[in-house]
Amino acid sequence: MTTPNTLRDRALAFHALHVPGRPLVLPNAWDLASARLVEDAGAAAVATTSAGLAWALGAADGDRVDRGRALAVVADIAAAVRVPVSADIESGYAADADGVVETVRAVLAAGAVGVNIEDALHGGGGLRPVAEQAERIAAARAAADGAGVPLFVNARIDTFLQGAGGVDETLERAAAFRAAGADGVFVPGVAEPGTVKLLVDGVDAPLNVMAGPGAPAVAELAALGVARVSVGSGIAQAVHALVHRAARELLDAGTYGTLAGGLDYGRLNGLLSVEG
Repeated sequence: MTTPNTLRDRALAFHALHVPGRPLVLPNAWDLASARLVEDAGAAAVATTSAGLAWALGAADGDRVDRGRALAVVADIAAAVRVPVSADIESGYAADADGVVETVRAVLAAGAVGVNIEDALHGGGGLRPVAEQAERIAAARAAADGAGVPLFVNARIDTFLQGAGGVDETLERAAAFRAAGADGVFVPGVAEPGTVKLLVDGVDAPLNVMAGPGAPAVAELAALGVARVSVGSGIAQAVHALVHRAARELLDAGTYGTLAGGLDYGRLNGLLSVEG
């Protein structure tokens, strides 16, 4: 079992990885195997993708996964890797701030030292009001501080992703969430360098950008001052696309070309045989 001192050390180490201009790069994982592979590839930390995790559990993304099921996966990941783990907890797996407190306590018990908390209301509800979301972030901060763990709270702002606002609205939310106790700000849906630079300059916290095909390379984002680069559900989507292509080829053509280049069986089996 992970002790509070170990959690505190991991949390401090995770904080230290967020350096503007020398970003923490996170190839997001969704289960134990993907986490081990990400660590083996050289990642300094492992961050989960809520979408990928939900799909692996047979559910859709968007606050549809039970807290216990989701955090059981996080616990498996944290026990399997030696690097810090950050959990994407969607909007907190809770209806209110008191519920967020319970979620954060469960996150710490699972061995994770960071969380993403988003301000989106799923099902076409737009964004949560600033004051309400700030209350939820403050609850997460208080829960972690009460446990003596400097949990890295990454406030996800979905203004751009949902077309609900631009730079000004994003900066307003970022300031409120930072005042409530957020350590970092995550703005998915932004890749244009000029906009990224405005956010870097306007946010008084490490900025996290979600990248993918068509986005600037990590080196360019680093030059803009970004402190964290993640890919969200991108890797999980690519993996599932491979499954679909391989299945269609096998069923339609009766051939196996899509399987070429797969990870060596012995290497993968050996990687998963290593004790966490």
